[in-house]
Amino acid sequence: MSEIYSEIIGTGSYLPEKVLTNDDLSKMVDTSDEWIYTRTGIKQRHIAADDECTSDLAVKAIQNALDDAKMSAEDVDLLIVATITPDLVFPSTSCIVQKKLGLKNAVAFDISAACSGFVYGLTIADSMIKSGMYKNAVVVGAETLTRIMDWNDRTTCVLFGDGAGAAVLRATNEKTGIISYSVKTDGDYIDCLKATGGPSATKTSGNIFMEGKEVFKLAVVRMPEISKEVVAKAGKTMADVDCFIPHQANIRIIDAALKNLDIPEEKVVKTIEKHGNISSACIPLALDIANKNGQIKKGQNVLLTAMGAGFTWGSVFLKF
Repeated sequence: MSEIYSEIIGTGSYLPEKVLTNDDLSKMVDTSDEWIYTRTGIKQRHIAADDECTSDLAVKAIQNALDDAKMSAEDVDLLIVATITPDLVFPSTSCIVQKKLGLKNAVAFDISAACSGFVYGLTIADSMIKSGMYKNAVVVGAETLTRIMDWNDRTTCVLFGDGAGAAVLRATNEKTGIISYSVKTDGDYIDCLKATGGPSATKTSGNIFMEGKEVFKLAVVRMPEISKEVVAKAGKTMADVDCFIPHQANIRIIDAALKNLDIPEEKVVKTIEKHGNISSACIPLALDIANKNGQIKKGQNVLLTAMGAGFTWGSVFLKF
């Protein structure tokens, strides 16, 4: 019996219409375009409309991905939604997305792994496809982080935005698609990056809190470590990586990771300037942009690496 692989056959993304620039933020808190950009690489972020929920952003990204894959909603038998800003505590955002898109044949569930959510989702989808249970999967990262923002805290309100990105995976007997991956967790750092509320602990949703220096120190070590591990698992070297898509959290973290991995600038996808940190949506959004603008070509080796609250971190090596 032939071995089963999961290949990405379509990508899609969506950013809300409203844009909040650094100059706009400078009128709200004590900051400036120069201060934000030099420290983060961010120029602007998108804000969901009052009547836009996380599910709405996910639906638009998924529809774009299905169109790219030339696949209908009825073909999808697995839907994984990665988010830390669900529409409701329950039912899951995936159930809401399933109804809105008419994915009647898909089993659907949410996962919560913060900025690593999409990478975690890919590994779950890959495992379930390889088991033979499912043939066509959609993994989407979608967030409305501005809904849990403290707009008086300039250390966090300058960083985050809203948006969604999605990928369609299909079972294949060709050795392509997802080749290797690794995901990890270390709960010792739960207080470094978190929401300050929750239905059980505080009966509120809370706001984003982050110890930026601690997050930076961990990210610049663990993202390169797991990237090297996954590339080695695939039987490749860094020279074999055609495109590197890191989590878009901070330009300094990205640049530090590049230096450690010795990946040339031209192989890296950087989208943070246009949308800031959208947690689980960052990597699929960047993947879609790179796919649509030709930065990634069919048959090339792509490395995805993320790290987020939890701490969670992970990496996927795939042949696009």
